Amino acid sequence: MTDQYPAWPNLAAMMFGRAREWPDRPMLRAFRDGDWYRLTWGAFGHLAAAAARGLREAGIGPGDRVLIVSENRPEYPIAEVALLALRAVPVPTYVTNTVADHAHVLRDSGARAAICASPDLAARVVAAGPLDLLVTLDDFTLPGVRTLAWSVLLRSRDGFDDIAAAAAAIPPGTLACIIYTSGTGGAPRGVMLSHRAILSNCRGAAVMVESLHLRDEVYLSFLPISHAYEHTAGQFFLVSIGCEIVYARGVEHLAADMLAVRPTIMTIVPRVLEVIRARILAQIARAPRWRQALFHRAVEIGRKRAEQERLSFSERLLDPVLERLVRRRVRARFGGRLRAAMSGGARLEPEVWRFFLGLGIELLQGYGQTEAGPVISANTRGATRVGTVGRPLAGVEVRIAADGEICVRGDLLMDGYWQRPAETAAVIRDGWLHTGDIGSLDADGYLTITDRKRDMIVLSGGENVAPARLEGLLAAQPAIAQAMVFGEGRPGVAALVVAADGHDDMAVAAAVAEVNKRVSVTERIRRHALVPPFTIEAGTLTATQKVRRHVVLEHHRTVLEGLLG
Repeated sequence: MTDQYPAWPNLAAMMFGRAREWPDRPMLRAFRDGDWYRLTWGAFGHLAAAAARGLREAGIGPGDRVLIVSENRPEYPIAEVALLALRAVPVPTYVTNTVADHAHVLRDSGARAAICASPDLAARVVAAGPLDLLVTLDDFTLPGVRTLAWSVLLRSRDGFDDIAAAAAAIPPGTLACIIYTSGTGGAPRGVMLSHRAILSNCRGAAVMVESLHLRDEVYLSFLPISHAYEHTAGQFFLVSIGCEIVYARGVEHLAADMLAVRPTIMTIVPRVLEVIRARILAQIARAPRWRQALFHRAVEIGRKRAEQERLSFSERLLDPVLERLVRRRVRARFGGRLRAAMSGGARLEPEVWRFFLGLGIELLQGYGQTEAGPVISANTRGATRVGTVGRPLAGVEVRIAADGEICVRGDLLMDGYWQRPAETAAVIRDGWLHTGDIGSLDADGYLTITDRKRDMIVLSGGENVAPARLEGLLAAQPAIAQAMVFGEGRPGVAALVVAADGHDDMAVAAAVAEVNKRVSVTERIRRHALVPPFTIEAGTLTATQKVRRHVVLEHHRTVLEGLLG
């Protein structure tokens, strides 16, 4: 599989190359006008070339930064590849951004053009700052700004040979995009990723997925393309090895879309896995006792088999029966064909991981950062170690600094933070990216993440507490939907807790007590308080379901003072 990548000098050349090689192969699928429709590679090549010509005529050229503000849909990669072919610089931007968020990105990146999907999204961008050009995917106009409708942009009916030929001359080190980090600890910074960095990730990922023997796979895409992982994996890598990308209608429709699309591969974040597990367990808790016992037995035997533990004679006899009666029915909720789900973006609690392994759903937990293309390491099928984030991708070097910080080197590294040389120099030293994460490497090269270096809690007695581990244990409890722990400079640890649906404060208290039995005295949660859910709308979650710690601190400052006072 890895021999697919060396001949491609850049991402646009890769995409046009595949369009020429696979003109009739399904590439993208989306739900529109009440039904799913497909776009082939050949159609994609023609549309991307037409968009490039239209953007060029509109004045977009090399080095111009252009915001893309859209939900996942076929026009997104078409527009981005068109920009790349012109040596312009796409700036993928979250649809959940507020006017203030867009104002920061526009001001910081210097972008004067934007491609927006809907009038609402465009209105927020226009309100954020002056634009020289607004391209509208849904063919609308806004007063006071030069607008170009997508249908007009695509009026060219020529082939794509001329655009592809020009794109082939773009050097690998050319800036491909600026992706703004999600800002869990402050204002987002623009990460500059070259074609070389993203292609390096693609080559490394090609080796990583060899054990899956991917062929005609169907990938359900629901994480935003503006996130670095989906941007690399869902927009470039998986399509380049022949997967058909199907754009989900949104997280709220995910369950229905899995049944309709029947994906064979997905990416997923731990928060979604936690929610699915909690819902399954809640349903099982309402079932008769014999069904509860049957379910938990199925999970336990399935987990032992997945982790290659020896099964007893009775377990070997019972296993195929439980597979038919329990596991297969649960997997049917995912469409019944899911071969693997790649998890990343946050810590995956081993208890949650083993739950899905026990049901026959292969989870491949990985690790990455936007500053590294973004994938650094991943578990592989048949070589998974629960609790780790796998081994580094091919071409990636990882070492652990004296203070435990994970350092990374290779072609996957960013060029730096946009117009922030001092901040770039602070994290890339002697060619090594200092990730800010604490971890360890075992003798076989498996990487384990302990916590964020800057998030580590130091209690008043000098003891260190890793919040991510505690938060993962709390969220793994069926009664708890979300949690965030605190205690910097205080005698002990406290927690803000969001109760899961159908659970009251007594159930939450019991769940906290259960976690306290499993941790050291130093880590025990002395006090907790129930708070409203952390949400994207409230600004307490990023678009990829990460808790924005600094915002939560501000929102609940009074509560925290009461807990820690």
